[in-house]
Amino acid sequence: MRPEPIILPKFDAETHTLKRFMKRFFLFGLAALYVSLASCDGERPRTTGITPAPQQVAWGRGRCVLPETIACAGDLAPADMSDIETWADRQGLALVATDAEPFLRFATDDTIAAEGYRLTVSPEGILLASSDAAGAFYGMQSLLQLTERFGRELPALEIADAPRFPYRGLMLDVSRHFRDKEFVKKQLDLMARYKFNRFHWHLTDGAGWRIAIDRYPELTEIAAWRPYPDWDAWHTGGRRYCRRDDPKADGGYYTKDDIREVIEYARRLHITVVPEIEMPGHSEEVLAVYPELSCTGEPYTCSDFCIGNEKTFQFLTDVLDEVIDLFPSEYIHIGGDEASKGAWRTCPKCKARMEREGLKDVDELQSYLIRRIERHINARGRKLLGWDEILEGGLAPNATVMSWRGVEGGIAAARSGHHAVMSPGDHCYLDFCQDDPTVEPPAAAAFLTLPTVYEYDPAPDSLGEAVVPMILGVQGNLWCERVPTEEHCEHMLWPRGVAIAEVGWTQPEHKDYDDFYARVLVEIERMQERGYHPFEQKNAVGSRVESREPVACLSTGKAVTYNTAYSPKYAAAGDGTLTDGLRGGWNYGDKRWQGWIDSDVDVVVDLERKQPLTYVGVDFMQGFSADIWMPREVEISVSDDGERYTTLAVVANDIPFEYRKSVYETFAWSGEAEGRYVRIVARHNGHKGGWIFCDEIVVR
Repeated sequence: MRPEPIILPKFDAETHTLKRFMKRFFLFGLAALYVSLASCDGERPRTTGITPAPQQVAWGRGRCVLPETIACAGDLAPADMSDIETWADRQGLALVATDAEPFLRFATDDTIAAEGYRLTVSPEGILLASSDAAGAFYGMQSLLQLTERFGRELPALEIADAPRFPYRGLMLDVSRHFRDKEFVKKQLDLMARYKFNRFHWHLTDGAGWRIAIDRYPELTEIAAWRPYPDWDAWHTGGRRYCRRDDPKADGGYYTKDDIREVIEYARRLHITVVPEIEMPGHSEEVLAVYPELSCTGEPYTCSDFCIGNEKTFQFLTDVLDEVIDLFPSEYIHIGGDEASKGAWRTCPKCKARMEREGLKDVDELQSYLIRRIERHINARGRKLLGWDEILEGGLAPNATVMSWRGVEGGIAAARSGHHAVMSPGDHCYLDFCQDDPTVEPPAAAAFLTLPTVYEYDPAPDSLGEAVVPMILGVQGNLWCERVPTEEHCEHMLWPRGVAIAEVGWTQPEHKDYDDFYARVLVEIERMQERGYHPFEQKNAVGSRVESREPVACLSTGKAVTYNTAYSPKYAAAGDGTLTDGLRGGWNYGDKRWQGWIDSDVDVVVDLERKQPLTYVGVDFMQGFSADIWMPREVEISVSDDGERYTTLAVVANDIPFEYRKSVYETFAWSGEAEGRYVRIVARHNGHKGGWIFCDEIVVR
């Protein structure tokens, strides 16, 4: 006896209100329940091994033996069936269409949610039901993973599955370091395996323009090339560009045929490619070759387009027209982040624009550009997507916000009736170091582990019924400033990208990190077998050892006087941070490290009474990519009265300024002394814009 089919309710594509749909499954009868608890050997398998985890699984009795060649038939359109056959052949699954009774039948069921499927495996054969071609494709992904776990003898079961969110994305930055089309397609293969449906292609930025535009050939003759071996050398060495035939030229771009090839490859995998053309900031490469579009009219002087100049809008709409002609994506991403806005304040053309349009500040000037660009994109039948800075100065009427500076931007957009994609840095930025940064390849100084990615909930019920339906989904982002090679790129993407996939697909109540971790270790081995270079998660060190246990010492809980003020941006726990007994982890943003910018650190701990001292120490960190530097030196002194101090030690820094990896150093004194007040003075190294971060002052 087989269990009754599990029916998924229809997904409302307009409002995306597929909320906790698994709670509404039909109940099985008693006989079906008995069957669901019995496996072919009388013992239920613990897990299907499918990633991302499916919403519902019912185990049956018996086995399904797959033939070497699987005869298939059903309701799929010929083109959709051809896509599945092509994909299956690459995976080693031999499918052949038949007019006779098939072993694998595809069926249409309009009651199943968009992109969802119902996979029934029985001794007689396999039934894969879905309401669309994407659902059938995702069902085949799950079937493939079943064969990898169980071989050609599959346990009888039924899976009812559908995604939590309609937008499940991964972004790759190819501006900072160019990746060829074959590398991109290789990542699309893994994305399809984990049921991603959006590939966000960051094609333009200051470090290089990567897409051919017929009307502006200098973009790929010059702006796509730089005479430096990597982004760091470009960023610190003058930020110049060169012609493609320069012997030192490093970079590259995609021809329109390359773009079409990637789009078609992705389409067959049910992945939509979302292009990003950055504006109005991060545009140094454009303004170097077309300086008339900048506020100064001179190359190498600005990173923002001149919004007061009509030629800017002619350029941007020309480029977008060619992009829209290439990409069928509903969304066109226009960036909108981190514009400096400085030149706009003094530019005569920008000031004139502000006066004519009644714009009160440069935020509203940026909003003017975003709204005008949106009208053009909408007129071409597309929608505008931008980073959360597009909220500043007023959000364009139909825009969708991608929230990266935390979740606040996405929530604000949702509350105002706009859709949002959640991509907060502290959960979704895959350029952050994922393990001990002193041994990992150089990366952004922040820290993001696999479990931290996995625990993220983009749309918790606590946001309320008005907000949750407006959140379209989640996206992981890999910025590549310090990711110069393909191997390093894959090391950063995977397996954290798998965690993003499960966040986007699986309902929170069906997530289980222990089960996920076990599946990820298997997935890593499969990636390696297929020539990928994922991070070896099984060897992860985890959190910084010093941060795992509280410190108890003479200074714990004692008052601290700040002779120099810490930055409000990195206040950690405020005035109690340096004596709260908590030492910092790997991440300067973990609320345990306190930060000073362009300033010495000068603090005094009051031990409340004079007493013997044998040790004083405090940790500092250096993070090259975040302008966090060791102090030049640290002076440790003591006093009986808080007025006259005796220096115990002046500890000089020995970490080179150029050191690229994160490093953590204790500056300490040991010996014998007495005192009530302990003063720490950490002297800034003089590098403008440089930070000093320290954690706990330990006194024994």
